Amino acid sequence: MSEHASSARALSGRQIAHAAGIVMLAYIASGILGIVRQSAISSAFGADVELDAFMAAQRVPETLFVLVAGGALGSAFIPVFTRFLASGDEDGAQRLANGVITLLVAAAGALALLAGLLADPIVRYLLIPNAADGTQALAVELMRIMLLTVIVFGISGLLMGILNAHQHFLAPALAPSMYNVGLIFGALGLAPEFGVHGLAWGAVIGAGLHLLIQVPVLLRLAFRYRPQIGLRIPGVSEVLLLMGPRVLGLGVVQVNFWVNTALASGMIEGSVTALNFAFTLMFTVLGILGQSVGTAVFPTLSTLSALEDTGDFRRTLADALSSVLFLSLPAGIGLAVVSQPVIRLLFEHGEWTGIDTAGTAWALALFSVGLASHTVLEVLVRAYYALHDTWTPVKIGTATMALNIVLSLVLIQVFGGTDSTHFERGPFGGLALAMSIATTIESTALWIILRRRIGGIDERRVIGGAARTLIASLVMAGAAGLFLWALPDLAALFRAVGAMAVGGAVFWGSALLLRVDEATALPRLVLRRVRSA
Repeated sequence: MSEHASSARALSGRQIAHAAGIVMLAYIASGILGIVRQSAISSAFGADVELDAFMAAQRVPETLFVLVAGGALGSAFIPVFTRFLASGDEDGAQRLANGVITLLVAAAGALALLAGLLADPIVRYLLIPNAADGTQALAVELMRIMLLTVIVFGISGLLMGILNAHQHFLAPALAPSMYNVGLIFGALGLAPEFGVHGLAWGAVIGAGLHLLIQVPVLLRLAFRYRPQIGLRIPGVSEVLLLMGPRVLGLGVVQVNFWVNTALASGMIEGSVTALNFAFTLMFTVLGILGQSVGTAVFPTLSTLSALEDTGDFRRTLADALSSVLFLSLPAGIGLAVVSQPVIRLLFEHGEWTGIDTAGTAWALALFSVGLASHTVLEVLVRAYYALHDTWTPVKIGTATMALNIVLSLVLIQVFGGTDSTHFERGPFGGLALAMSIATTIESTALWIILRRRIGGIDERRVIGGAARTLIASLVMAGAAGLFLWALPDLAALFRAVGAMAVGGAVFWGSALLLRVDEATALPRLVLRRVRSA
């Protein structure tokens, strides 16, 4: 990078809140487009075997992207890249970026080619072994198309890390919206003529848009890519060393997804789709509430770690955890309560039926009870990466992966077993609940270990505030549930919006009565922003 590039710096709490607000708004836009995407896909296909095949096929390129370049490079690359910027070595930062991109393209291309050659056995023996032959064959075709996204997403993921390290958050946060645009185009523009293959090509188009939206900001930073090969480039070997355990950790997470897909493939038709749609909705809320804060705070935590400022590191982390718990506890509990009217409102048209709605809402409710744990995990894991510790999350994640699989096998039987024909309360709900329980245990374990390492995370303030927020959230759930029970014949729009409005008002009033700090701080922040506008 040149003299136009900005050096890394630690942001104040207010600046982090501002950055998180920008990222959150971008994630909201992406979430809205994600809902439009899911609605377009559900209307075109319904919860049937074609969509089951697409969801299964998408798992392979997604896994490769995540392992090669997703969180792995971001979490390993940003701390090293930030150190170069913090020391004023812009040329070293540029060489590091060029070297990592070159290695990334080579690795992603080789893995995508290998996966394409082995697509048939991967699908038949690992991914959906219990599906019908026709579904397996279709998944192979779709997977080979979408493997084109691996290289594009890999480069795009690293560019997101470069921009975030320079405290540029908007373009990277908008990138997922562009991917959604591609899938919407695939569902509405290509699928009528090409069927589910058009949806796969929409994914490829979306990956390209995901990359292109970041290019203008990179050009303003005077970033220029020049291929550079070699582990002797300063920082490259350190990125790879940090990346190793992170790849293992993300691989552990992907194993859970693969196991869930394989188990769901042997259940009633539509189970894979219901599970994926429910998780996508929960993950959309997670992105808005958890990933936005985690993304905004990570470069600052990395800089504070590099400066060995433990006091500010603890305060910044405690502020981030307090914020995500205040937002995610009511969001998760509320989403569980309104899951059915929300799914009906968003998806029940075209080929999507009331039974599809009931089954997906069932999975969404069980995923949502773990939303707060997912958001806390987003922040805690980034704190470990900022401390250059990528092994501890791997060890804890591996243990909870094993627990998740055991819980999945047990809870499937609790909810009726794989031979159950009751889609509305299908056994795939056990897979959702198992993930929520395992994630709660994982985040708790990481919290305990980290607080010992850094000398505390201001637990009295963080946990005390979370306990009061939980009480307010339970009061909210009762009010929203009472609204839904009292007015069962309202249209889906009025049931969903009405329950959320009643629940939101009750939650905020309860939080104020319980003196939750964030309940008063957030309105003040908004009011200050309005007055300064």
